[in-house]
Amino acid sequence: MPTKSALAQQLAVVAGFDNPRASLEQYRTPPDLAAHLVHTADLQGDIQSRTVVDLGCGTGMLALGAALRSPARVVGLDIDPAPLSTARGNEHKVGSTTSVSWIRADATAAPLCPPVEETTVVMNPPFGAQSDNEHADRRFLETAAAIAGVSYSIHNEGSQTFVESFAADNGGEVTHAFETEFDLPRQFDFHESDRQAITAEVYRIDWA
Repeated sequence: MPTKSALAQQLAVVAGFDNPRASLEQYRTPPDLAAHLVHTADLQGDIQSRTVVDLGCGTGMLALGAALRSPARVVGLDIDPAPLSTARGNEHKVGSTTSVSWIRADATAAPLCPPVEETTVVMNPPFGAQSDNEHADRRFLETAAAIAGVSYSIHNEGSQTFVESFAADNGGEVTHAFETEFDLPRQFDFHESDRQAITAEVYRIDWA
């Protein structure tokens, strides 16, 4: 298995959003964070030979990370067509042997019926930080619970009680969790500094 650092280097070429939308909280997932998440999932047997679905894939960082670890298939789904176009270009840059099916659709009402016991969701959902997008991560988790046997998701700091309660209420269990740093560049008018590092949390939920 390639190392986590090697995976991060491969993902460093993945381009971010040309015109990010604040309402969708569109931020490029840092390559180091994506590599950590995917490598952890691979070590748990949640990538190889499985269907991997990236909900709200943006420009494809998590989907392409998974595609580099020998899954059966990968689906990247996003409601915004612009980053999907970038994701297709990123796929050529990364050069994975597993192709990705890029689908334009709402991740909270995903038109997918994969074999649940063989499906892993990876996602960096909106944190719900914008007033018109509150509880967005809850709706993404609802989709994950419906289509996957296991999911990996990135959330805002302080989400542990919410994620654990949601999982328990929907037949799931948080089995792994870790804190990580999420680097946010200045890209919206409300940003006050050129870069800001925030603490985020990653959760593995077993929905079986």
